[in-house]
Amino acid sequence: MYSTILTTIENGTCIITINRPDKMNALNKEVVEDLGRALEEVYTSSEIKSAIITGAGEKAFVAGADITEFLALDKEGGSALAQKGRVNVFDKIEHCPKPVIAAVNGFSLGGGCELAMACHFRVASTNAKFGQPEVNLGLIPGYGGTQRLTKLIGKGKAMELMMTADMIGADEAKTLGLVNHVVAIEELLPKAKEILQKIHTKAPIAIANIIASVNDAGNCDPTGFDNEIGRFGDCFATEDMKEGAHAFLEKRKPVFKGK
Repeated sequence: MYSTILTTIENGTCIITINRPDKMNALNKEVVEDLGRALEEVYTSSEIKSAIITGAGEKAFVAGADITEFLALDKEGGSALAQKGRVNVFDKIEHCPKPVIAAVNGFSLGGGCELAMACHFRVASTNAKFGQPEVNLGLIPGYGGTQRLTKLIGKGKAMELMMTADMIGADEAKTLGLVNHVVAIEELLPKAKEILQKIHTKAPIAIANIIASVNDAGNCDPTGFDNEIGRFGDCFATEDMKEGAHAFLEKRKPVFKGK
């Protein structure tokens, strides 16, 4: 079904693995197209409750873009490349109503760091390395990296990392708030799955509204507070809200159905 990625579904979680280990899982046109199609499946499949994005092997999550594709591009081609990738993949991940975790193994550089940042949060292996080295090519991040990195770690540090092209390790990334957890590489997928299994026990409509509302805050949407009020009210119209309230009063675990 896909030429550059592998997908499996385990306990409601779609695990999307970028499968170009010989190229350090670098993003090329085919990877971006495959990711876009896989995300459509995440959005539309009732079997899928969440997703994990990771890379094949232990060396790299995604070690950047495939630079060979850049040589033939002019101004318009470069802009079109960034626009298509951001809209069809990176923004689609950010706005997915189902939780998407990046399980970052090894190098997460350039477009790889941008891919990880588009996910709702990140779990990293101890050997993970993060960076935006585009300036070394005379470029800037083009898949939303200037915006998302600044929101996640603050203006000053984001400026420094993008202008120096320095890499940071997993522990520093956690200190900066770029990743939520750092674990041994053999614990990486189990940790991501563990978190998602906990989220699966919660009300799906409420989860989707949390994602949308937190994205409003991250994007400095001036209507964010009003949107929160509207979504809070919408939750009262769901069967899940009634189930949650009854379960609380009856001292039992709720059984949410996403209705």
